[in-house]
This record gives sequence, structure tokens and C-alpha cells, in this order.
Amino acid sequence: MRTMRRALLLPVCVSLAACTTAPTSVGDRPKVSPGDLEQITALLKSDFRPRGQATMNRIELDEVQRLCNLHADNPPADLARPLEEAQLKAIPFPGGSLIGDWKNGEKIAQSGRGAMWSDKPGVQDGGSCYNCHQISPKVTAFGTIGPSLAGYGKTRGNRPEIQRYVYGKIYNSKAYNACSQMPRLGHSKTLNEQQIKDLVGLLLDPASPVNQ
Repeated sequence: MRTMRRALLLPVCVSLAACTTAPTSVGDRPKVSPGDLEQITALLKSDFRPRGQATMNRIELDEVQRLCNLHADNPPADLARPLEEAQLKAIPFPGGSLIGDWKNGEKIAQSGRGAMWSDKPGVQDGGSCYNCHQISPKVTAFGTIGPSLAGYGKTRGNRPEIQRYVYGKIYNSKAYNACSQMPRLGHSKTLNEQQIKDLVGLLLDPASPVNQ
């Protein structure tokens, strides 16, 4: 029984655990049938218990996650595109400049705290950005799953459309790539509006060490 559970859970756990900015190769991971996905979800619900702020909604799949699991992160474009458009439309873009305080953005990028069952609700989480990306060239400890973001604003500028793209990408990466493995940091309420602005500042502010 344990072996069967591991075999059934592996495909969906791979999809839920990664944190890159674009779909990464998962080897020969096969597509999951709708029936298998239902069984996987049922097994997760039978094994997990709510505790503290970690409630059962964390293992509920929305239509985007379901599509990506069914197609091993490579769904047909005609199925993915409408979902991406809907995700983009749902992003509440603030008005005015989206460039916040890069110094606070650096702290958010460095922080991996939050979302644990033992944390008090309302304590704002960090972004854990360095777990997957190189960001400031001065920081030597970083993950390499996602692309390097060093020099991001220096090479792209910080025009309003660039600000909007970066804000949206951080808020909900699936609006730009349905099966992106990057966490939907705003959509999930992991980060608030000001925190996302501060991360935009980290990437786009000319004074940020990212752009030196």
C-alpha cells in the first residue's frame, strides 16, 4: 500500500514542490489521467490534517494546476492560453509607479520565513527568491533552478510596461506561463502589494545592487 501511495503521489508532488520561473524538465514523468489525479487528491486528503494556519485548501488544485498535472507541465497551447489570460486579468495592478524600496526588497528576497503551521496568522512571509535565483551579484549563496536576475533592470530599463510585467510575474507567474513552477506570490497572498513593489524595486531601481 505504501509503495502504491508513493507511485501515485510522485507526479503531483513534483509539480507542487518546484519553484522556478519556467517549467523545468521532470525527466520521463508521464501524463496523469483524470482518474489518477482524483485518486492522488483523495490520498493527499486522507493523509494530511489541518494544523494551525496550514489548512486543507493547500492541497486543493485550481484549474491551472489541474491542467499542468494532467499534461506533465506541457499542455496544448489552446488549453493553456485561455487560463493564462484569465490569470492575467485577475491581477490587481496598482496605479502609479510600481517601483518600491529596493532595500526592503532585498530583505524580502533573502527571507524564507512564513507559511508554517506554527506561525501566527498575519505574520508576513518572505519571498525566498534566492532559493531559486541569483539576484544581487554581491550575494554568493543562491539557487540555480531559475535564471539569474543580476543586471535585470540595467539591461531592460524600468519603463512602466517593464514595471507592470515584473509586478505581474511576481504576483502570478502562471499568467505568463500556465505551468510556470514559480510560486504565485501575490495570488496566494504570500506577499502583499507593498512587498511585491519592493521586489520590483530590487530588480529595476538603478540604485539597486542588482543593477550595478
